[in-house]
Amino acid sequence: MQESTAIQHAAEVLRIVRGLDAPLTRTTVSPAIANSWRRCIEQYSLDPARRHPAKVLDACTLRSLQEQHEALVHIAAAEIDWLYEHIAGSGYALLLTDANGIILYEKSEPTLVKTFHSAGLMAGADWSEPSQGTNGMGTCIVEKRAVTVHLNEHFHGCHIGLSCSAAPIYDPSGALLAVLDASTMDARNTSISQAHTMALVSLSARLIEKCVFLQHFRDTLLLRFHARPELVNLQHDGALALAGDATILSADETAVRLLGANHRRDLIGRRIDEVFDVHPDEILGARGARGGLISIRDAYLGRRFFASVGQNTSTSVRPVKTAHSSAPPVLQVAASSCRKTNTVLGLDELAGTDPQMLRNVRSARRIASSRVPVMILGPTGAGKEAFARAIHAASDRADKPFVALNCAAIPESLIESELFGYRPGAFTGARKEGLKGKILQSSGGTLFLDEIGDMPLSLQTRLLRVLEEQEVMPLGAETPIKVDLHVICATHQNLRAMIARGEFREDLYYRLNGITLELPPLAKRADKEQLIRAFLAAETSDGRPAAIEMDAFQCLLSYSWPGNIRELRNVIRTALAICEGGVVRLTDLPSEVREHLDNGKQSEAQTDKRVSALQERHGPSGCGPNSLQAAEREVLLAAIRECGGNMSHAAAKLGISRNTLYRRCKRLGLAVQRERPAFLS
Repeated sequence: MQESTAIQHAAEVLRIVRGLDAPLTRTTVSPAIANSWRRCIEQYSLDPARRHPAKVLDACTLRSLQEQHEALVHIAAAEIDWLYEHIAGSGYALLLTDANGIILYEKSEPTLVKTFHSAGLMAGADWSEPSQGTNGMGTCIVEKRAVTVHLNEHFHGCHIGLSCSAAPIYDPSGALLAVLDASTMDARNTSISQAHTMALVSLSARLIEKCVFLQHFRDTLLLRFHARPELVNLQHDGALALAGDATILSADETAVRLLGANHRRDLIGRRIDEVFDVHPDEILGARGARGGLISIRDAYLGRRFFASVGQNTSTSVRPVKTAHSSAPPVLQVAASSCRKTNTVLGLDELAGTDPQMLRNVRSARRIASSRVPVMILGPTGAGKEAFARAIHAASDRADKPFVALNCAAIPESLIESELFGYRPGAFTGARKEGLKGKILQSSGGTLFLDEIGDMPLSLQTRLLRVLEEQEVMPLGAETPIKVDLHVICATHQNLRAMIARGEFREDLYYRLNGITLELPPLAKRADKEQLIRAFLAAETSDGRPAAIEMDAFQCLLSYSWPGNIRELRNVIRTALAICEGGVVRLTDLPSEVREHLDNGKQSEAQTDKRVSALQERHGPSGCGPNSLQAAEREVLLAAIRECGGNMSHAAAKLGISRNTLYRRCKRLGLAVQRERPAFLS
């Protein structure tokens, strides 16, 4: 009987899918289900009449996957336990899958465990749509929205006794993280009761998502807001993660909805005063304030919200003691999911949490698909080519070529042929088949000209003509060739100064400079610690956590990184390769990095000596803490004035970190701002 029912169901699935091509066909299922059935047949080559046993991961692989999602499972398990108490006795299994449809966690009534397992509803089972056809978890992943798949709406006949309600869970960047599902094999379950279950599952999914967001930004300044003051700091408020200058790092879905934005990326990278009618200093000054709430209005419609501003100061890099209590503390950083080294990083990944990089990404995303030329400025090693590749990948030309030419790495005599190409026999020594130049290779895609400041003046003139006329004349050719050209260029040089010296064409500069994006040096990035952790995680080869002693980690943090991100990557890669026992120590770091730490300590000691000398010059009346503070204040003020108010330069002059300088200024009552000290204005 069950077999004949499954065969009838398969016939109905095939009838509906075949009829989808008819313009006036009406189906007995919703469009979402019908489209899923079509995917199952046309994309996945599944047979609705054939039983497809669930693919289940082995215990070791499942354990490894659960460890990768440890924080998610820990958060979700508590909410699933709560949900289970509210539907206990209803015959449901509660399931959490990852973004690929693998069940990470399950909870059901003990008497029904075997029944659910026989249907494939168990930890480690793959319930993605390509594996199990139309089902709550798999179809939710494809549709990226809450989905109910009730009885005969399943693709496979063996699953038509199931009713499933699934809701997506998104990570702080807005990408799908997991799916929460409630499934039952109770044939008496009605679509009305399933709608009630769907509401509960969706609510729990949103609460899990909120907790994941708060956990991810546990060390970050958070602004939490709602129109009703009693809901602030509860699960239903909106949350914004803020950088040190009140730039928005991320937003949860409730914040997006409350502010009327279309997507998180519409908020990320904006300063808080672009979103709310409030000065950033008011927000930054409100952190930790007693009384809890401040009143703010959104900048667009003037709607009133109540907000709290706070920060969890616990560190995200946790010291772990080794077996011997006398051993130095070790930091462990979980290995990243296996990213291939040749994978192009996206704009969001490159931005990290640095405010300037977030603004760069916001601007780049706006013009990625336009014909606006982009000029990327930044020091050597700051990642200019990686950023250019990310812009290309975010554009509508992503499937077309990305062609790079480093103008500083090719001899001047060869740049012309590399850029413009040549016909067969164009000159002595030319290839007999000719050469298709970089401009022609990139037509329809993106041409990246790195170190554009090193291009000879004669070629600058030819390049300007190509940009103006959108056609190129290879060497030895008689007729020009039309090209569809989009150019991104980069340089570490001051092109305006080069123009003044007659070394760079001013007209070419304005033709290339549609929009300028300036990448900060690594030493000035606000997320330097996160970048170091990310490279430690990415460079581990065996999937185990990267381990580094605390003093070595602090050495990496304090180093000035003149080679920027390129130097950081190489240092970490080498240190992990040569370290013993899988733990990076100070001795594994290059001498120039270690010497910088020693020099910094010596310079700070010299600064303290200068303070003591000044105290001595004050004479007997200068004894005591007030005189010492006055002497220290004089040293700091002198250094800051000499550096024109640039706190980074002043800190370097004093031989201390910028954060140390700010702390000392705060202790001495010097009112300094991040841009320019108030006492110098």
